[in-house]
Amino acid sequence: VTHSYIRSFFADSDTAVSTARAGNVIGGGDFASDRIIPDCYRSAVIKQPVTVRNPYSIRPYQHVLEPLFLYLTIVKKQWEDPSIRGYYNVGPDDCDCVDTGTLTTLFCKSWGRGMQWENKSDGGPHEAGFLKLDCSKLKTTFGWKPHWNLDTAIEMVVEWSKCWVEGGDIRACMDKEIATFLSVGE
Repeated sequence: VTHSYIRSFFADSDTAVSTARAGNVIGGGDFASDRIIPDCYRSAVIKQPVTVRNPYSIRPYQHVLEPLFLYLTIVKKQWEDPSIRGYYNVGPDDCDCVDTGTLTTLFCKSWGRGMQWENKSDGGPHEAGFLKLDCSKLKTTFGWKPHWNLDTAIEMVVEWSKCWVEGGDIRACMDKEIATFLSVGE
């Protein structure tokens, strides 16, 4: 669709148009149904084990601040140099492409309080066993590397979630996480 749009409306223009696609994004405030981190959060709140339907599916998990930061970076850099317009994948390093069981274990460990998970594979809807994004173009073009590894991303999700559960200052929590994120690599 984007290719057609560019060819139709920007073929004779210097306007830079890019697209960016993110891998599996995690972060505080996601309460959607049938997503592993919100399922972990809900289980933690009611002090029940997390039900995991497919602990062996491998996904490229990353904190929501990674793609948001990169979307803004792409816009800024292509404003400065329209020749870098293009199509980008935003995902973690290979070491942070983990199976759902590992992700859930990290969440449970970070949450503490004896939290656990159960393998309840029910042969539900078909899922790909392994998903991964090729982010080499993004890394080459922008010299980018992820700010946070998966352990840190999970810690931030748990910190936000506990703040929410305890009726804390969500804005202050988010501001702190953003400041911490932006300070990496300074």
